[in-house]
Amino acid sequence: MSRVGLIAGNGRFPFLVLQGARSLGREVTVIAVKEEASPELEGAARDAGANLHWVSLGHLGTCISILREAGVTEAVMAGQVKHVKIFSGIIPDLTLLSVLTKLKARNTDALISAVAEVMRGKGIELLDSTAFLAPLLAREGVLTMRAPDDPEQADFEFGYGMADAIAALDIGQTIAVKDKAVVAVEAMEGTDDVIARAGQLAGPGARVVKVAKPDQDMRFDVPVIGLATVAAMRAAAVSALSIDAGRTLVLDGEAVYAAANDAGIAIVGRPRSRQRG
Repeated sequence: MSRVGLIAGNGRFPFLVLQGARSLGREVTVIAVKEEASPELEGAARDAGANLHWVSLGHLGTCISILREAGVTEAVMAGQVKHVKIFSGIIPDLTLLSVLTKLKARNTDALISAVAEVMRGKGIELLDSTAFLAPLLAREGVLTMRAPDDPEQADFEFGYGMADAIAALDIGQTIAVKDKAVVAVEAMEGTDDVIARAGQLAGPGARVVKVAKPDQDMRFDVPVIGLATVAAMRAAAVSALSIDAGRTLVLDGEAVYAAANDAGIAIVGRPRSRQRG
């Protein structure tokens, strides 16, 4: 089987993709984003027999050259790169600069779609970021021992339309609701910060709705939760979480639901039939 490229941002996502690809017999070349990826990824790559290269954010031409020299024709993007860094914290090389000057909108979807087109033109196809992690996609239905109670479910139903709307506008993918009032909306700060802000503004008992975009491109910016999400909810006294089934990665698998059970938090996977698009 051909060698696959892994373009790695922060968090555990890249580690899981590396493990998943190797378990399927794929050789891996890792491009670790210098400003984001964990230093521990170098040891994980070495243990997996993978080549790793540290590349600064914005050096798209270097990234493509390394992958082409390694014979890579397919690649996966995994791990967060903070949105604020993408648009204000990078010094682009000529390859990325040519992409930025042609963007019609300065948002993540537009940028990564344009990057994907440049990579395709160089013979490298971006795969779904979940390609090697299908077992970690959220299932439909109640995922914890406790199902949402009636007030929690009512807040979910109230929040779905607004969460879908902000996701469709590429503003964010997460909102917090309490008593049918939106108390926090994600923009560039990330899910954990939204959860913390909800706790500060509304006190105990907020509910979180995290959605995929109606036309979610599974190659990048896929919704992700993990043990850190549950820890943030516990600290903010958030009582329930809804995620989109089949479109949300649960990075720590069953340990996430176990942690939620310990905290008395309800988690549900919203069925695809209840989602737009």
